[in-house]
Amino acid sequence: MEELVSSWCNVGAIPETYVFPPEKRPGKLIFTLDKSIPVLDLGSEDRNQTIQQIMKASEEFGFFQVVNHGISKDLIDDTVAVAREFQAMPAKDKISECSKDPNRSCKLYTSSGNYQTEEIHYWRDCLIHPCHSFEKYMQFWPAKPPRYREIVRKYSIEVRKLSSRILELISEGLRLSPGYFNSDLSESPILLINHYPPCPDPSLTLGLARHRDPSVISIVLQGDVPGLQVFKAEEWIGVEPLPYAFVVNMGYVLQIISNGKLKGAEHRVVTNSNDARTTVSFFAYPSNDSLIKPAEALVNASDPPIYRALKFKDFHVDFLSKSADAEAVKKFISSRIID
Repeated sequence: MEELVSSWCNVGAIPETYVFPPEKRPGKLIFTLDKSIPVLDLGSEDRNQTIQQIMKASEEFGFFQVVNHGISKDLIDDTVAVAREFQAMPAKDKISECSKDPNRSCKLYTSSGNYQTEEIHYWRDCLIHPCHSFEKYMQFWPAKPPRYREIVRKYSIEVRKLSSRILELISEGLRLSPGYFNSDLSESPILLINHYPPCPDPSLTLGLARHRDPSVISIVLQGDVPGLQVFKAEEWIGVEPLPYAFVVNMGYVLQIISNGKLKGAEHRVVTNSNDARTTVSFFAYPSNDSLIKPAEALVNASDPPIYRALKFKDFHVDFLSKSADAEAVKKFISSRIID
């Protein structure tokens, strides 16, 4: 396995294989934490107003944050703590804990899944594993730190409930049938713990390059260290870390189902020279054999489908092979492409 960034990140200079070309570098080190990104109160008793706010935020930004979401502060604190504990373990222990699954559904890697072929590497280490069903997958989760499985199981249950709740509100906003997303469209969720160690020169490298997510929606617990940025109005703006809030991001699958009415914003992650940043992301994924296509209720003769129907596994494999390149993905999912 490639050497984890966290095991050698205190080098004096960034290796050339982590230096992005000038046009893709962050450049300046000071970014505005934008307060215009919507923050929605899920504790509101006015359901219609909440739906309107979600749809407006989804259409205008593709991103929003949620508060009063029902997940306890104690569970959030425990989840952040155990994620940081895992990333603080020696590299050999982390690798050992993530090498139990012969199918590699639970794995630890550095940069991306394309490490061997990519020209430039990302400044991150990543732990990824399915978080449903527990009977099938939890045996392969890290057993160290000792609290990991217990806490992450509780967290996975609660954040999956939150995901279903948000998707039901989106379903109503799109005027789709009740429970539209509570099928194979969201039955294979993934948990991803990204770790971005301190970087000697954050102006040269990236934790993650510009991309959209391949999910239905993503729910991110970004902690207290800034780094997530959204591309809006031809500039990069920082998503302010709010205590106990979650960042919700529209993914490509929702973009296809909504026939382009909802689109996730392109986003990236920058590093910093002082603080490690550890985030916990929940991705609502369809099953591999799920057919993703524009919802029939949203297309007609005057509003034809702009995306073709395809199995999720085919889309996801192509997405990963193209390193999430937006233009390449757009061509692949377009209805104008003929196999």
